[in-house]
Amino acid sequence: MINAVGNRMTREIARQSKLSDQLGRTQQQISGGKKLLRASDDPVASRRIATIGKAQASTTTWAANVKTASAQVSQADTALGSVGNLLTRARELTLSASNATTNPADRASIAAELSAIADEIDGFTATRDSNGEPLFAVNAKQVRFDADISFAPVPAAGDVFAIGGNSLSTGLRDAAAAIAAGDGAAIGAALTTLGTAISHVADQRATMGLAAGRLVRIGDSLEARGIGLADERMTVEDTDLSVAIAELNAQKLTLDAAQAAFARINRQTLFDILS
Repeated sequence: MINAVGNRMTREIARQSKLSDQLGRTQQQISGGKKLLRASDDPVASRRIATIGKAQASTTTWAANVKTASAQVSQADTALGSVGNLLTRARELTLSASNATTNPADRASIAAELSAIADEIDGFTATRDSNGEPLFAVNAKQVRFDADISFAPVPAAGDVFAIGGNSLSTGLRDAAAAIAAGDGAAIGAALTTLGTAISHVADQRATMGLAAGRLVRIGDSLEARGIGLADERMTVEDTDLSVAIAELNAQKLTLDAAQAAFARINRQTLFDILS
């Protein structure tokens, strides 16, 4: 009889210990806001959380790439806008120099200004981004924006500042030399070259405009995906406070009742047990 009573007490103590552990676990879930305290709590959910975490990390990296690339495209577009204006000015100067009445002093002044414009364009060719890297690289930089999306947001320097292997600044210096020499045929050729250069720069800006629009769409898609992943992770990982608090109250009531009953049993005398 005494052994049976002892066994019942041992089982009851074990049961109450288990109830106390469950209560403590629920309290941790509420205070920490996470319902999975260890991977063994729910292996399937834990694996899903790990998968979501990797996807979130990738999405964050790609979104940062979009932000950086968008800033580079904007900077490049501003630079090319200035280059386009300089080329337009150069064409106006060359056109005025083609007039037969232009005297040598004026031609020399125009040639000097064209050379200065060529230097400015060379300066834009060497533009650097916020990280100190060449904005217009020798080789266009391919950037990844998603698992299956990568492209160069800013074209290579050779694609922007050269036509047929001849740099824009070289064309300007050739025009300056033709004007200084009063070479009418060469001045006419320079006008054609400058017209082509203006159109070329406009085309490059249009290409970057398309890249900017694409980056906006990719960024919006990544933002929506990030929200979806966060919502899914919250559903799998976060504690539902209303459910957890209800469980906590129920567990506490059960434990309190078990402890009260156990206390009453322990107040019994040996004579009460034997009888």
